[in-house]
Amino acid sequence: MPVNFLSADQRDSYGNYQGEPRKNMLARYFHLDDVDRQHISSKRGDHNRLGFAVQLCTVRYLGRFPDLFNKIPKAVTEFLAKQLHIDNIKNVISIYSEGKQRRQHVDEIINIYGYTEFTDTRVGFSLSRWLYALFWTGTSRPSILFERGTSWLLSHKVLLPACSLPERYIARLRSRVENRLWHTLAACIDEKQMLCLLELLSVPAGSRYSLLEQLRTGPTKVNAASLLQAISRLQAIRSLGITLPTIKPVSDTRIAALARYATTAKTSALQRLPEKRKLATLVAFACCMEATAQVYLVSRCRCTFIVVT
Repeated sequence: MPVNFLSADQRDSYGNYQGEPRKNMLARYFHLDDVDRQHISSKRGDHNRLGFAVQLCTVRYLGRFPDLFNKIPKAVTEFLAKQLHIDNIKNVISIYSEGKQRRQHVDEIINIYGYTEFTDTRVGFSLSRWLYALFWTGTSRPSILFERGTSWLLSHKVLLPACSLPERYIARLRSRVENRLWHTLAACIDEKQMLCLLELLSVPAGSRYSLLEQLRTGPTKVNAASLLQAISRLQAIRSLGITLPTIKPVSDTRIAALARYATTAKTSALQRLPEKRKLATLVAFACCMEATAQVYLVSRCRCTFIVVT
Protein backbone atom coordinates (compact mmCIF):
# COMPACT_ATOMS: atom_id res chain seq x y z
CA MET A 1 0.00 0.00 0.00
CA PRO A 2 1.37 3.49 -0.80
CA VAL A 3 2.54 5.44 2.24
CA ASN A 4 1.42 8.83 0.91
CA PHE A 5 -2.32 8.30 0.52
CA LEU A 6 -3.68 11.65 1.77
CA SER A 7 -5.05 14.25 -0.60
CA ALA A 8 -3.77 17.83 -0.72
CA ASP A 9 -6.93 19.08 1.00
CA GLN A 10 -6.49 16.62 3.86
CA ARG A 11 -2.90 17.71 4.35
CA ASP A 12 -3.89 21.37 4.40
CA SER A 13 -6.73 20.85 6.88
CA TYR A 14 -4.74 18.62 9.24
CA GLY A 15 -4.28 20.53 12.49
CA ASN A 16 -5.13 23.87 10.88
CA TYR A 17 -8.07 26.24 10.89
CA GLN A 18 -10.22 25.99 7.78
CA GLY A 19 -12.13 29.24 7.66
CA GLU A 20 -14.19 30.65 10.50
CA PRO A 21 -15.54 28.08 13.02
CA ARG A 22 -19.32 27.88 13.20
CA LYS A 23 -21.23 29.14 16.22
CA ASN A 24 -21.82 25.67 17.60
CA MET A 25 -18.09 24.93 17.35
CA LEU A 26 -17.27 28.17 19.14
CA ALA A 27 -19.70 27.31 21.92
CA ARG A 28 -18.29 23.79 22.25
CA TYR A 29 -14.55 24.33 22.08
CA PHE A 30 -13.97 28.01 22.84
CA HIS A 31 -16.21 28.56 25.83
CA LEU A 32 -14.18 29.33 28.98
CA ASP A 33 -15.51 27.64 32.10
CA ASP A 34 -14.67 28.49 35.71
CA VAL A 35 -11.52 26.32 35.73
CA ASP A 36 -10.25 27.98 32.55
CA ARG A 37 -10.93 31.45 33.92
CA GLN A 38 -9.11 30.61 37.13
CA HIS A 39 -5.91 29.69 35.25
CA ILE A 40 -6.24 32.61 32.85
CA SER A 41 -6.78 35.16 35.63
CA SER A 42 -3.36 34.33 37.08
CA LYS A 43 -1.64 35.72 33.96
CA ARG A 44 -0.36 39.30 33.94
CA GLY A 45 -1.53 41.58 31.17
CA ASP A 46 -4.32 41.31 28.62
CA HIS A 47 -1.93 39.93 26.01
CA ASN A 48 -0.95 36.96 28.21
CA ARG A 49 -4.53 36.25 29.22
CA LEU A 50 -5.87 36.32 25.67
CA GLY A 51 -2.85 34.47 24.29
CA PHE A 52 -3.20 31.72 26.90
CA ALA A 53 -6.91 31.39 26.07
CA VAL A 54 -6.20 31.18 22.33
CA GLN A 55 -3.61 28.43 22.81
CA LEU A 56 -5.85 26.48 25.20
CA CYS A 57 -8.91 26.55 22.96
CA THR A 58 -6.93 25.93 19.77
CA VAL A 59 -5.42 22.73 21.13
CA ARG A 60 -8.90 21.64 22.20
CA TYR A 61 -10.29 22.27 18.73
CA LEU A 62 -7.39 21.25 16.48
CA GLY A 63 -5.28 18.97 18.66
CA ARG A 64 -2.16 21.12 18.34
CA PHE A 65 -0.94 24.54 19.40
CA PRO A 66 -0.97 27.41 16.88
CA ASP A 67 2.28 28.24 15.09
CA LEU A 68 1.29 31.61 13.66
CA PHE A 69 -1.11 33.81 15.60
CA ASN A 70 -1.90 35.88 12.54
CA LYS A 71 -3.59 32.74 11.13
CA ILE A 72 -6.09 32.59 14.00
CA PRO A 73 -9.61 33.30 12.66
CA LYS A 74 -11.10 36.60 13.69
CA ALA A 75 -14.19 34.92 15.11
CA VAL A 76 -12.03 32.96 17.57
CA THR A 77 -10.14 35.94 18.99
CA GLU A 78 -13.31 38.04 19.20
CA PHE A 79 -15.24 35.27 20.95
CA LEU A 80 -12.50 34.77 23.54
CA ALA A 81 -11.82 38.50 23.99
CA LYS A 82 -15.50 39.11 24.66
CA GLN A 83 -15.46 36.55 27.46
CA LEU A 84 -12.31 38.10 28.97
CA HIS A 85 -13.49 41.72 28.46
CA ILE A 86 -10.43 42.63 26.38
CA ASP A 87 -10.38 45.39 23.75
CA ASN A 88 -7.88 46.23 21.00
CA ILE A 89 -7.52 42.56 20.05
CA LYS A 90 -5.10 43.03 17.15
CA ASN A 91 -2.53 44.87 19.23
CA VAL A 92 -2.86 42.43 22.13
CA ILE A 93 -2.30 39.38 19.89
CA SER A 94 0.68 41.06 18.22
CA ILE A 95 2.34 41.68 21.60
CA TYR A 96 1.78 38.08 22.72
CA SER A 97 3.10 36.53 19.49
CA GLU A 98 6.37 38.43 19.90
CA GLY A 99 6.73 37.56 23.61
CA LYS A 100 8.51 34.70 25.33
CA GLN A 101 5.58 33.38 27.34
CA ARG A 102 4.18 31.19 24.57
CA ARG A 103 6.41 28.17 25.24
CA GLN A 104 5.85 28.43 28.97
CA HIS A 105 2.08 28.56 28.46
CA VAL A 106 2.24 25.48 26.21
CA ASP A 107 4.00 23.47 28.93
CA GLU A 108 1.54 24.75 31.50
CA ILE A 109 -1.50 23.76 29.43
CA ILE A 110 -0.04 20.28 28.80
CA ASN A 111 0.53 19.71 32.52
CA ILE A 112 -2.75 21.17 33.76
CA TYR A 113 -5.10 19.67 31.20
CA GLY A 114 -3.34 16.31 30.79
CA TYR A 115 -2.27 16.36 27.15
CA THR A 116 0.03 13.60 25.91
CA GLU A 117 2.59 13.32 23.13
CA PHE A 118 1.94 10.96 20.22
CA THR A 119 5.21 9.14 20.94
CA ASP A 120 3.99 7.98 24.38
CA THR A 121 4.03 4.16 24.48
CA ARG A 122 0.57 4.00 26.09
CA VAL A 123 -0.86 6.03 23.22
CA GLY A 124 0.74 3.76 20.64
CA PHE A 125 -0.60 0.61 22.32
CA SER A 126 -4.20 1.86 22.66
CA LEU A 127 -4.31 3.43 19.19
CA SER A 128 -2.82 0.32 17.56
CA ARG A 129 -5.44 -1.97 19.13
CA TRP A 130 -8.28 0.34 18.11
CA LEU A 131 -7.09 0.79 14.53
CA TYR A 132 -6.19 -2.89 14.18
CA ALA A 133 -9.78 -3.84 14.99
CA LEU A 134 -11.08 -1.40 12.36
CA PHE A 135 -8.70 -2.75 9.73
CA TRP A 136 -9.50 -6.38 10.53
CA THR A 137 -13.28 -6.00 10.46
CA GLY A 138 -13.78 -3.34 7.78
CA THR A 139 -12.64 -2.20 4.38
CA SER A 140 -12.56 1.58 4.81
CA ARG A 141 -10.01 3.54 2.80
CA PRO A 142 -6.81 4.55 4.62
CA SER A 143 -7.71 8.24 4.25
CA ILE A 144 -10.98 7.67 6.13
CA LEU A 145 -9.22 5.74 8.87
CA PHE A 146 -6.68 8.56 9.07
CA GLU A 147 -9.51 10.98 9.86
CA ARG A 148 -11.00 8.60 12.39
CA GLY A 149 -7.59 8.19 14.00
CA THR A 150 -7.22 11.97 14.19
CA SER A 151 -10.59 12.17 15.97
CA TRP A 152 -9.40 9.47 18.39
CA LEU A 153 -6.30 11.48 19.20
CA LEU A 154 -8.39 14.60 19.82
CA SER A 155 -10.80 12.80 22.13
CA HIS A 156 -7.93 11.26 24.12
CA LYS A 157 -6.02 14.56 24.45
CA VAL A 158 -3.06 13.47 22.35
CA LEU A 159 -1.16 16.24 20.59
CA LEU A 160 -1.17 15.79 16.83
CA PRO A 161 2.30 15.09 15.39
CA ALA A 162 3.47 15.97 11.90
CA CYS A 163 1.09 14.70 9.23
CA SER A 164 3.56 12.18 7.81
CA LEU A 165 3.96 10.31 11.12
CA PRO A 166 0.38 8.98 11.52
CA GLU A 167 0.22 8.49 7.74
CA ARG A 168 3.18 6.08 7.85
CA TYR A 169 1.79 4.56 11.05
CA ILE A 170 -1.52 3.67 9.39
CA ALA A 171 0.18 2.36 6.25
CA ARG A 172 2.39 -0.02 8.29
CA LEU A 173 -0.50 -1.22 10.43
CA ARG A 174 -2.70 -1.86 7.41
CA SER A 175 0.07 -3.89 5.78
CA ARG A 176 0.33 -6.01 8.94
CA VAL A 177 -3.41 -6.70 8.93
CA GLU A 178 -3.46 -7.61 5.25
CA ASN A 179 -0.49 -9.97 5.62
CA ARG A 180 -2.19 -11.66 8.56
CA LEU A 181 -5.41 -11.99 6.56
CA TRP A 182 -3.63 -13.53 3.56
CA HIS A 183 -1.64 -15.98 5.68
CA THR A 184 -4.75 -16.97 7.66
CA LEU A 185 -6.77 -17.78 4.55
CA ALA A 186 -3.88 -19.46 2.78
CA ALA A 187 -3.28 -21.69 5.81
CA CYS A 188 -6.83 -23.13 5.79
CA ILE A 189 -6.23 -25.21 2.66
CA ASP A 190 -4.03 -28.23 2.04
CA GLU A 191 -1.63 -28.77 -0.85
CA LYS A 192 -4.23 -30.53 -3.01
CA GLN A 193 -6.71 -27.69 -2.62
CA MET A 194 -3.95 -25.19 -3.32
CA LEU A 195 -3.18 -26.86 -6.64
CA CYS A 196 -6.88 -26.92 -7.52
CA LEU A 197 -7.22 -23.22 -6.80
CA LEU A 198 -4.14 -22.29 -8.80
CA GLU A 199 -5.48 -24.45 -11.64
CA LEU A 200 -8.45 -22.05 -11.84
CA LEU A 201 -6.13 -19.41 -13.31
CA SER A 202 -5.09 -21.62 -16.20
CA VAL A 203 -6.76 -21.64 -19.62
CA PRO A 204 -7.87 -25.11 -20.79
CA ALA A 205 -6.86 -26.29 -24.26
CA GLY A 206 -9.27 -25.14 -26.91
CA SER A 207 -10.78 -22.42 -24.72
CA ARG A 208 -10.30 -18.65 -24.64
CA TYR A 209 -11.20 -18.26 -20.98
CA SER A 210 -9.64 -19.50 -17.77
CA LEU A 211 -11.49 -21.85 -15.43
CA LEU A 212 -11.97 -18.96 -13.01
CA GLU A 213 -13.70 -16.85 -15.65
CA GLN A 214 -15.95 -19.77 -16.55
CA LEU A 215 -16.97 -20.32 -12.93
CA ARG A 216 -17.70 -16.70 -12.14
CA THR A 217 -19.95 -16.32 -15.21
CA GLY A 218 -23.22 -18.20 -14.95
CA PRO A 219 -25.49 -19.26 -17.83
CA THR A 220 -27.79 -16.54 -19.12
CA LYS A 221 -30.57 -18.47 -20.87
CA VAL A 222 -33.61 -19.99 -19.18
CA ASN A 223 -33.84 -23.60 -20.39
CA ALA A 224 -32.96 -27.11 -19.35
CA ALA A 225 -29.40 -26.89 -20.74
CA SER A 226 -28.72 -23.75 -18.69
CA LEU A 227 -30.09 -25.48 -15.60
CA LEU A 228 -27.66 -28.35 -16.10
CA GLN A 229 -24.81 -25.84 -16.55
CA ALA A 230 -25.76 -24.13 -13.30
CA ILE A 231 -25.74 -27.49 -11.48
CA SER A 232 -22.33 -28.37 -12.94
CA ARG A 233 -21.01 -24.96 -11.92
CA LEU A 234 -22.13 -25.44 -8.32
CA GLN A 235 -20.67 -28.96 -8.19
CA ALA A 236 -17.33 -27.70 -9.55
CA ILE A 237 -17.11 -25.05 -6.85
CA ARG A 238 -18.13 -27.48 -4.09
CA SER A 239 -15.54 -29.98 -5.28
CA LEU A 240 -12.82 -27.56 -4.20
CA GLY A 241 -13.84 -28.22 -0.56
CA ILE A 242 -12.81 -24.80 0.72
CA THR A 243 -13.85 -23.98 4.31
CA LEU A 244 -12.98 -20.89 6.32
CA PRO A 245 -10.80 -21.17 9.45
CA THR A 246 -12.66 -21.47 12.75
CA ILE A 247 -9.77 -20.89 15.15
CA LYS A 248 -8.97 -17.45 13.71
CA PRO A 249 -12.28 -16.16 12.37
CA VAL A 250 -12.02 -13.70 9.51
CA SER A 251 -14.45 -10.84 9.01
CA ASP A 252 -17.15 -11.50 6.40
CA THR A 253 -16.55 -8.00 5.09
CA ARG A 254 -12.91 -8.72 4.30
CA ILE A 255 -13.83 -12.06 2.70
CA ALA A 256 -16.43 -10.36 0.51
CA ALA A 257 -13.94 -7.66 -0.51
CA LEU A 258 -11.38 -10.25 -1.64
CA ALA A 259 -14.07 -12.21 -3.47
CA ARG A 260 -15.26 -9.08 -5.31
CA TYR A 261 -11.74 -8.47 -6.53
CA ALA A 262 -11.48 -12.07 -7.76
CA THR A 263 -14.75 -11.76 -9.69
CA THR A 264 -13.80 -8.49 -11.42
CA ALA A 265 -10.04 -8.59 -11.93
CA LYS A 266 -8.41 -10.04 -15.01
CA THR A 267 -6.81 -13.44 -14.72
CA SER A 268 -3.42 -11.98 -15.64
CA ALA A 269 -3.70 -9.51 -12.73
CA LEU A 270 -4.49 -12.32 -10.28
CA GLN A 271 -1.53 -14.34 -11.56
CA ARG A 272 0.83 -11.45 -10.78
CA LEU A 273 -0.25 -11.22 -7.13
CA PRO A 274 2.12 -12.41 -4.38
CA GLU A 275 1.63 -16.08 -3.57
CA LYS A 276 -0.14 -15.67 -0.21
CA ARG A 277 -2.40 -12.91 -1.47
CA LYS A 278 -3.23 -14.92 -4.61
CA LEU A 279 -4.24 -17.97 -2.54
CA ALA A 280 -6.24 -15.86 -0.08
CA THR A 281 -8.12 -14.20 -2.94
CA LEU A 282 -8.96 -17.55 -4.52
CA VAL A 283 -10.08 -18.98 -1.16
CA ALA A 284 -12.41 -16.04 -0.63
CA PHE A 285 -13.71 -16.42 -4.18
CA ALA A 286 -14.47 -20.12 -3.66
CA CYS A 287 -16.30 -19.52 -0.38
CA CYS A 288 -18.45 -16.66 -1.66
CA MET A 289 -19.01 -18.12 -5.12
CA GLU A 290 -20.52 -21.29 -3.65
CA ALA A 291 -23.29 -19.25 -2.03
CA THR A 292 -23.71 -17.16 -5.18
CA ALA A 293 -23.92 -20.21 -7.43
CA GLN A 294 -26.44 -21.86 -5.13
CA VAL A 295 -28.70 -18.80 -5.12
CA TYR A 296 -28.31 -18.57 -8.89
CA LEU A 297 -29.27 -22.23 -9.29
CA VAL A 298 -32.43 -21.79 -7.21
CA SER A 299 -33.47 -18.79 -9.30
CA ARG A 300 -32.81 -20.72 -12.53
CA CYS A 301 -34.95 -23.61 -11.26
CA ARG A 302 -37.84 -21.30 -10.55
CA CYS A 303 -37.57 -19.61 -13.95
CA THR A 304 -37.34 -22.95 -15.74
CA PHE A 305 -40.36 -24.28 -13.86
CA ILE A 306 -42.39 -21.20 -14.81
CA VAL A 307 -41.38 -21.50 -18.47
CA VAL A 308 -42.21 -25.20 -18.61
CA THR A 309 -45.57 -24.83 -16.92
